[in-house]
Amino acid sequence: MKYLLLFSFLVLAKLTVLAQDFPFAAITHEDIELKNTVIDSSANAIVLKEFGTARMQLNVDDSGLIILYRYHVRIKIFNKQGYEQGNITIPQRISGDKEDQITDIKAVTINFTDGQFKESALDPKKIFKEKTSRYTAQTKFTLPNLQDGSIIEYSYVISMPNIFNFKSWKFQSDIPKLHSEFVAFIPGLYNYNVVLRGPLKLSDTKAEIERECMRINGTPIDCSKMTYTMKDIPAFIEEDYMTAPVNFKSAINFELSDYTLLSGGKVNVTKTWKSIEYELTSDRSFGSQMKKKDAFKEVMPELLKNTSDDLSKAKAVYAYISKNIKSNGYIGIYSETDVKKALATHSGNTGDINLALISALTAANLDAEALILSTRNNGELNRLFPVVSNFNYVVVKLNIGETSYLLDASVPLLPFGMLPLECINGQGRVINLKKPSYWYDVSSGQKDYTRYSFNATLSKDGKIKGELITYSSGYSALNKRRAIEEANSIAAYVEKLDEKMPKISITQHEIKNLDSLNLPLTEKYELVINSYDSDNMSKIFFSPFFISHVSKNPFNLNDRTYPVDLGGSSESRITIQLDLPEDYVMADQPKNMSIGLADNGGRYLTNTEMAAHRITFTQLLQLNKPIYDPSEYLSLKEFYSQVIQNQKTDIILHKAK
Repeated sequence: MKYLLLFSFLVLAKLTVLAQDFPFAAITHEDIELKNTVIDSSANAIVLKEFGTARMQLNVDDSGLIILYRYHVRIKIFNKQGYEQGNITIPQRISGDKEDQITDIKAVTINFTDGQFKESALDPKKIFKEKTSRYTAQTKFTLPNLQDGSIIEYSYVISMPNIFNFKSWKFQSDIPKLHSEFVAFIPGLYNYNVVLRGPLKLSDTKAEIERECMRINGTPIDCSKMTYTMKDIPAFIEEDYMTAPVNFKSAINFELSDYTLLSGGKVNVTKTWKSIEYELTSDRSFGSQMKKKDAFKEVMPELLKNTSDDLSKAKAVYAYISKNIKSNGYIGIYSETDVKKALATHSGNTGDINLALISALTAANLDAEALILSTRNNGELNRLFPVVSNFNYVVVKLNIGETSYLLDASVPLLPFGMLPLECINGQGRVINLKKPSYWYDVSSGQKDYTRYSFNATLSKDGKIKGELITYSSGYSALNKRRAIEEANSIAAYVEKLDEKMPKISITQHEIKNLDSLNLPLTEKYELVINSYDSDNMSKIFFSPFFISHVSKNPFNLNDRTYPVDLGGSSESRITIQLDLPEDYVMADQPKNMSIGLADNGGRYLTNTEMAAHRITFTQLLQLNKPIYDPSEYLSLKEFYSQVIQNQKTDIILHKAK
């Protein structure tokens, strides 16, 4: 669900009003006495006041335009769980030789002890900066002398050379806020698209004029002064099965649309898709790499010699690229080096690998296009304004007849026709070298499916012995293959699995199709289960839910304002057949259950029967929708609660009297 509100900057004849920051470290007894019950009694900390300003000005070093952003916040910490608020990380952007610069850091911890306010200032030597990628860095520090009841306060200034994305402002965070205020000063020459995202409404907005806020080449420029205020803001609680929190937190975002030159001419910055298509297809790091089919001329005859149709050709090419170019850990829509160099060095970023895949598929006379997208962590795309920088990943859209396949050769162990879950994030834009671009739904391509079959016998010594066979496909298979790879061997993987089941021993194992990525991963285990009750040797306790047990409800909020995004549908089936000695009977069993979600959203079925000294147990857990609306959240939460409650019951056996 989206919450978007567009603003336009208005030219209003009002007097300039200076932005109202609050005095640094001017703590009151009211701040000290404030309890966490003011907004949320479960809060570990709360923002008392938060204030920021952003304005455009000339850089004294090179006379270029920069965004100057000032931030100031005061936070009260209630308990030890709130100490995390004292660990501060300030992100910085890097674009070529231009980088955000942070200055004027002030930070203090204030405690009220023995009837007095005592300040502990941050030591400047304990401020650290680290580069996190070639495009990002961060400055970090930790507030000193944290205690229950501490009030921390800090401020800083950032100079940002990239004026396209004016500084955004996040009203919501992981703790509640009493007051959050942001003031943006926009020169009259510049027009930004302003978007309020999230479910919360502003408490107040003001539009004013600041006369002669800056001068460009001696010409005075007026500014629009926009003030946005929000009060009594609840914390944004992150939960499982969601895309980037930035998609749903209440915030103000700015994107430069156009600007007017001093000479009077107008320059459009927000481009059309037609201009972006030309830009991408003519770029040497994008379109030029898609055209390099000659790089595969020599290998193509050998590569395709055993193929019989277009699909088998595509799978052969996909396997070749996956094997010959390994990811260097960087992602992006552009090639960092070159298709030929990536092949020669066997290394490249996502752009190198998947643009090379397009070239190779084209060399095999197949119809391959580029699909640029935004990953789940990067955030949701704003389709109102075409902005290339919002895309951070490229995959391949392969068209064979009436069927399209989405491919990503940059991720190890990923089967043909399946994308990493991180890429399942709404829609992407298809870029074709000869045709207009278009939006396309990005889906997982495969259902997440697991089937378990356990055939066992209860022996006279009270132990249950049998064979468990598991078939996994989709993300379940991918995750298991990754776990096996991380363990460095099948034996080590099985040993870790055995350690997780204290009452179950794995005596033999066999895993098939480990390297056959397009086939289900098959696991066979010989199990011995110690099922006696230690206090009562006459009873046997057997949980049929030892397989795929749901022990914790992933949905615990009273209300959720953002969707439950699973990425794809899933299905898990369990069949157990347990043969009993003739003198044993079933004394208790899990309740047979059949529950479902509305609109065929999912279902849960269990059934336990006994006939001819054999217990047959079946379970089905289906989630049929990749995305559940917030209005379905409470039903989904109750659905899982019933599943968990049902799985608390064992099958109890004892000898017949």
